[in-house]
Amino acid sequence: MPKLLSLLLIVVGVVIALVATTFSSRFLVNFGDETGLPTVHFVFDPNVIVGASNKHLIWFLQVSDLHFSIYHDKAGLRPFDLTRFCEENINAIKPPVVLVTGDLVDAKDSLNVGSDQYLDEWKTYWNVLNSTGVLGKTRWLDIRGNHDAFNVDSLSASGNYFGQYSAQGREGNMHSYHYVHRVDEDRFSFIAADTTLVPGLRRPFNFFGYVTEDGVETLKTFADESKSSNGTVWFGHYPTSIIVSSPGIRSVMSSGLAYMCGHLHTLGGMLDRMYTFHKSGNLELELADWKDNRRYRVAAVDHGLFSFTDVEFGQWPIILVTNPKDARYKMPYHEPLARMNSSTHIRILSFSAAKILSVKVQVDDGQWSEAVHSSGPLYVLEWQPEKLVTGVHTINVNAEDADGRLGSVSQKFSLDGLPLQEFSLFGRMLLMTNICLLVSLIICH
Repeated sequence: MPKLLSLLLIVVGVVIALVATTFSSRFLVNFGDETGLPTVHFVFDPNVIVGASNKHLIWFLQVSDLHFSIYHDKAGLRPFDLTRFCEENINAIKPPVVLVTGDLVDAKDSLNVGSDQYLDEWKTYWNVLNSTGVLGKTRWLDIRGNHDAFNVDSLSASGNYFGQYSAQGREGNMHSYHYVHRVDEDRFSFIAADTTLVPGLRRPFNFFGYVTEDGVETLKTFADESKSSNGTVWFGHYPTSIIVSSPGIRSVMSSGLAYMCGHLHTLGGMLDRMYTFHKSGNLELELADWKDNRRYRVAAVDHGLFSFTDVEFGQWPIILVTNPKDARYKMPYHEPLARMNSSTHIRILSFSAAKILSVKVQVDDGQWSEAVHSSGPLYVLEWQPEKLVTGVHTINVNAEDADGRLGSVSQKFSLDGLPLQEFSLFGRMLLMTNICLLVSLIICH
């Protein structure tokens, strides 16, 4: 049966790839539908100026698909590296929030065919959290993936080890939940959408997610609660393209800045990054796995502008430009983009395990200038955006730390117009296509 599922997924992938090459224009960014343009989901205050201070700023991390295994990682490298991550990376980046988007354990048998919940895998996960003291350093928001639900009859079943051996399970958040993080007068909402099957089927029958009507109502309540927040981020395990729900889960999370998920890893190495826009204008961002690729995500909301970068474990320094934001990810219905035009400073977050010695900035072909350290990881540089209001421009940033390591970023930005359409076409289609419907049509025919 696993081979049959793999074959089915290959067929689905081939079909999507063929459609992608034939109807590529169908999957360009095109906000709204036949009823009109999307709803604007922010309130613009012209008195708020993006300057040099650390006000109205939060940064956070995402890691996904850990797959702690007693059979397929006998050397224990996955938990060993996550232990290092919880010590070195958390200490260096100091995120107030970490999103852990499912598949905490592998739950596969020695033959890689059957499935079960193995207590030792869950104890290993909890031991990493407990021994590193990470729960005292950050808000660790974990959620179940399909592997965490294999063979679990119900949320109250004795075999549902998530309740005893996860951070949120121990707090009673066994399913979807809403966490609000406060920074001074700002509120940031993080909404966990648990779409794993209940009861959890055996492998490989729970590849798809599902939301009951009651589950949808719960998520709608969270969405309503988050309207008073300064920014809302949704997270879960499954991409929305493989979640069965009525009404569509995308409409429920349409007011959020982004939906951050995992599950697809890198699709067997074919797709390193899978990003897309929903019709409502917000982002969906699939993250490559920790299991084999040791990938994690650094994201930030700076004065209402959302930015992110995907990072390989061990990579230092990390650079995230928050103003002006990357032109590919502009969300005109969810972000006060005009704040870039009125801003007084370029803003950059730079992190490293060693002290950051310098952050240098170049705009287009101009001269390189040294950014000034504001506080924490924030570096700023005065600029004149009024000279760059038309066209697409490039910002280059170099950072160096005390260990002699160098980091560099080059990205495009624009102070007018819609986002650049430069996502992987195949990746966008995987996240936008109703794969549940496509698979059912293949099976039925």
